[in-house]
Amino acid sequence: MADLARVLAAFGEAYGCGATLWLQPALDAPLEVAATAGGDVTPPTGPHLADDDTIRSRETALGRQLVARVPGRTRAWLGLGPVADDDAEPRRWMRVLIPVLAQLLQGQWEASRATDELAERYEEINLLYSISEILGRTVTLEEAARTILLEVAETVGAEYGALFVHDAGPGLLRPVTALRLKGAPAALPIPTDDPVSVTARVFRTRAALLVNAGVLESEYEAPFRAGAMLTVPIVWTTPDGGIPLGVVCLSGRRGGAAFTAGDEKLVAAVGSQIGTAIQNARLVRASIDQERLASEMRLAHDLQMRLLPDARVVAPDATCAARVEAADGVGGDFYHLFPLGPGRTGVLIGDVSSHGYRAALIMALVMSAAAIHAQTTADPAETVQALLATVEEELRETEMFLSLCYAVVDRAKGVLRWTNTGHPHAFVIGAEGEAVRLEATDPPLGLGPEGLHAASRPWGAHDLLVMFTDGVSDARDAKGRALGEARVLEVLRARRREVPSRIVDGVFALVEGHMGRMRPHDDQAVVALRTA
Repeated sequence: MADLARVLAAFGEAYGCGATLWLQPALDAPLEVAATAGGDVTPPTGPHLADDDTIRSRETALGRQLVARVPGRTRAWLGLGPVADDDAEPRRWMRVLIPVLAQLLQGQWEASRATDELAERYEEINLLYSISEILGRTVTLEEAARTILLEVAETVGAEYGALFVHDAGPGLLRPVTALRLKGAPAALPIPTDDPVSVTARVFRTRAALLVNAGVLESEYEAPFRAGAMLTVPIVWTTPDGGIPLGVVCLSGRRGGAAFTAGDEKLVAAVGSQIGTAIQNARLVRASIDQERLASEMRLAHDLQMRLLPDARVVAPDATCAARVEAADGVGGDFYHLFPLGPGRTGVLIGDVSSHGYRAALIMALVMSAAAIHAQTTADPAETVQALLATVEEELRETEMFLSLCYAVVDRAKGVLRWTNTGHPHAFVIGAEGEAVRLEATDPPLGLGPEGLHAASRPWGAHDLLVMFTDGVSDARDAKGRALGEARVLEVLRARRREVPSRIVDGVFALVEGHMGRMRPHDDQAVVALRTA
């Protein structure tokens, strides 16, 4: 509210007239003073609270006051006075001030909404990351199921719950673990074709279901159901689609509150992660089967690749192409793309200081957090600073670091702003083929102090933004010779007028031709974007 107070104070000093702004926190709630500068603070009542743009006058202890509604999502009224009987000029002042206040209130409303959304999404990030940790350390299916059920129940505040896994042979959903069973030593297996059971229905339809107390009551679910029940499918995602693995059921929300659509959305969002953890536990149990291990690694690679956005998300403001090749099935190289509003596009490329599962877990956390933080500010340094706050503890505990470059192209203003934390291969290729490096502004995340910086440069209509990871320039041939950055830049200059997809294909053709039959020793990623 400090901005509102400064605006009213400046107005009063300029026009010699007191001003007061009231807010109504909820419909029919009493008005509260949000800011004042020498005006009467007695809240208006009755006809002065009409939802129209009419300027009305009223008598106050300080004299006559003009009152008008400030339009917007926030319910607010402005009072101006005391004024003389000839109030034509104060009315003109008021019509100038009201749009200014409306814009400030709208900005505060949007910031509040963004904060609320970030808080809600942070809960989801924590849950997803907790399950990802389970994926890396669990040995048995029972251990995985128990830990995951506890995490999910704690998040939504459920007292009762059970987790079932599909046994295809007899067509049963077998209970693996349960919380606080009522009147029974253990949960019973549930036939997948049972017509009443909510658990069986969710497994068959692969769709989450929230049922109220007294609806679809089943003897199978009585030991772990108390009133309403939230049930979601556990699905293992494969390149050919989703395979249902089981069901998780939650009931008896603490305090007697009902489950909400938000609870359903949150638990459903982690269904595939639960499937990943269960499938991983099965994988470890059967780790002697090397062919199966290789198959699961390919599936993990496909799952990780699905975290990367489609390059078309930034259309029509930009044309983009991107490609990532992991050295070990899953890896730590990644990119992200953000449509930031008319004419503005965000491009992020990153490289975790390793590859394999540990780097993939950090990569997944960064991808989730970046999707949130990029929408809260247009400043690259602020975005990366928020991202560092999210991943700093994980980087410290895993003794890893992260180099990345986050650039925001503002086509309308002709400006490129970026924050570069030790990522060397980020360039703007100009219309005549000149390559300008986006220099590092800070050390890699996890190695340097906090307090990140941003840099900027002009952005031309025919400029090309290209970023790649060191797995590209450091690709080795059979004799161990590195490809080198200079040869990559030659391809970029030669193809600078082509569409981004052909530019990316050209870079990987160069890399593959150089390596021959050699396997890459590091992950490789390339992103190319233009706005013309």
